[in-house]
Amino acid sequence: MNHLWTASDFSDAVEPISQPGEIGNVDGVSIDSRSIGKGDAFFAIKGDRFDGHAFAYSALEAGAAVVVLEEAQKSDFSNLSERVVFVDDVLKALERLGRAARKRTKGKIIAVTGSVGKTSTKDALRKALEPSGKVHAAVASFNNHWGVPLTLARMHADSDFGIFEVGMNHSGEIRALIDMVWPDIAIVTTVVAAHIGNFNSIDEIAVAKAEIFEGVVSGGSALVNGDNEFGDYLAKQAASCGIENIHRFGSDADFDAKLLKADLRADGSDLSISLFGEQYQVHLAAPGAHLAQNSLAVLAVVHLAGANVPAAIAVLASHGATKGRGERHELSIGKGTALLIDESYNANPSSVSAALETLGLGSGKGSGRRIAVLGDMLELGSDAAALHMSLKEMLVDAGLDKVYLCGPMMHHLWECLPKDMQAGYGERSQDLIAPLKEDLQEGDMVMVKGSLGSRMGVIVASLLESYKN
Repeated sequence: MNHLWTASDFSDAVEPISQPGEIGNVDGVSIDSRSIGKGDAFFAIKGDRFDGHAFAYSALEAGAAVVVLEEAQKSDFSNLSERVVFVDDVLKALERLGRAARKRTKGKIIAVTGSVGKTSTKDALRKALEPSGKVHAAVASFNNHWGVPLTLARMHADSDFGIFEVGMNHSGEIRALIDMVWPDIAIVTTVVAAHIGNFNSIDEIAVAKAEIFEGVVSGGSALVNGDNEFGDYLAKQAASCGIENIHRFGSDADFDAKLLKADLRADGSDLSISLFGEQYQVHLAAPGAHLAQNSLAVLAVVHLAGANVPAAIAVLASHGATKGRGERHELSIGKGTALLIDESYNANPSSVSAALETLGLGSGKGSGRRIAVLGDMLELGSDAAALHMSLKEMLVDAGLDKVYLCGPMMHHLWECLPKDMQAGYGERSQDLIAPLKEDLQEGDMVMVKGSLGSRMGVIVASLLESYKN
């Protein structure tokens, strides 16, 4: 069997202070004891809510090959004589394992950051590269201080491609993460006002995003959104990091990956693109102008990684949106159906605008009403109230029939929204479930969106439970 880590390689990588006895070969890596499988390594990380050390025994009972604990707590586990290693710091040990995984791979490593579009781009890249080799990528976002080393540690040595999402809430966070990833190709999808509550300006966000270029390996490539206002700045920052292969994607005729023509519809998009001098016709199963633009970045990476571009295009024709990021569900309403668009994972003014634009492309059957259900956009700082009120123009321009809002910040928008669009307001997301269900009709298109902390997912879950085909 080809193990993820042999026992000796694992031990060498995590650098234990003490190892009382034998450990097993490792076939998986986890920081959640509930997901432990036989042969997995369990890292007992201390989180904001739980200390993983409390679940060490349950991980062993579930069949863990090894549990990684801190030497400072060794006295609490004096009865363990095998399948355990004690380290200086569990998270740092996970980082060391991640670095070892990066060091041993010969595959092409791709890092993705940006204010919006990171996860959608990462997921599309995984599908696009699968025809060309063995692809490793996280199943979820996993883009923070524990998610990145965990994803690295799970990468098999024979992976042909590794895709890593790199996120941040503060300056310096990407720098720390990219120092583990060392990508061959680094992408910045876009720079907009997301998490701006932690920065003094959007300019500072651009500076923080540019940290990704500091880790690009010699001979590697940078890919930036040329249509974004910070495209030139990001290209200059990439050059200052010694990157010679700098490419742009967008609409300009001089870009290496450019959109020539786009037919945007509610059920998908048909694109004509130019990719490093070659023209292609691309069909996308997922709708939206933002996804059409991101597909340029995806296919540019496929080209830069030396993978099969026509095969990638064929795969994207059936690759739909993912949960919480535009996934579509057909609901049974009366004798007909309604369409639910799940955008419940995150929200900022830019992503709300993109979602509303996509909703505006469609028209349902029957009543054909287009309904937006919006929760608070979080981490917007002192401008939060004004940024929420700025959505009014977007909602009107999208020609929506009804709008449901919830959360204290969305109340600012509610007060300035045209009366004929006001469908309902609640302090919490749960408050909208009953009136929305009572109002729902055959042919409606309903889009639910909000920051994860606004808990809009409970609305999606309730509608699916009641009406899913």
